[in-house]
Amino acid sequence: MRNAGAVVVVVVLLAAIAGPWLAPFDPSAQELALRLEGPSRLHWFGLDELGRDILSRVLSGARVSLLVGLVVVSVSASIGAVLGSLGGYYGGIVDEAVGRLIDILLAFPGLLLAIALVAVLGPSLTNVVLALSSIGWVGYARVVRAQVLQAREFEYVAAARAIGAATPRILVRHILPAALPALTVQVTLGIGGAILSEAALSFLGLGVQPPTPSWGAMLNYGRAHILDAPHLTVFPGLAIAVVVLGLNLVGDRLRDKLGRPGESA
Repeated sequence: MRNAGAVVVVVVLLAAIAGPWLAPFDPSAQELALRLEGPSRLHWFGLDELGRDILSRVLSGARVSLLVGLVVVSVSASIGAVLGSLGGYYGGIVDEAVGRLIDILLAFPGLLLAIALVAVLGPSLTNVVLALSSIGWVGYARVVRAQVLQAREFEYVAAARAIGAATPRILVRHILPAALPALTVQVTLGIGGAILSEAALSFLGLGVQPPTPSWGAMLNYGRAHILDAPHLTVFPGLAIAVVVLGLNLVGDRLRDKLGRPGESA
């Protein structure tokens, strides 16, 4: 059970990559005569309100969710690492400016701010990534700043300064590696958060637009049939829950091994 999270993440990742070959039907193909049909030997997860195979759409939606999670976390972690390391290393007015920017963003609920940004930019996959990345870097900046504040006092960092090493070299070669364990934990947990946020935006109609499958949009469409066709919401809901749970288990496991974000490993 200790590696259950990693097993779940690997299985979902492989299913997303191999989705086009694993999917038994075209995710957009419609069989209107069989709409809302429940799970069967031919359609394991049943059919939706337009007669589309739900299993095929869940597999296709996995690609969207994992893509958003990986891209958002990559962009957010990069921005957060740069700003957090600069603020923590230089201190003074630089740290004050980064801290005030973080405080401003933390003053608003993250999801509500993302909803506002996507509403202004327009619903699309690209704008979802932009909105989530623009607010997601805050947590990474705080983690990296805390690690840099501690690492900049190490003797080998002082020695690097004494021999005239450039600041970028000191940060990249000597300070940021000390922040990698905590940053790795934050990244793992952040992917699950990004997937949940994307699902929430798609549920509200602000994320991926039809006919592209999205777990959040599938949940939204299934609400009208919660009593007569519960499979429309059960399977995409389970997909979200399993993936996020798996990522959180991996993050918890890494945190136990490497140390909590903001603490030394």
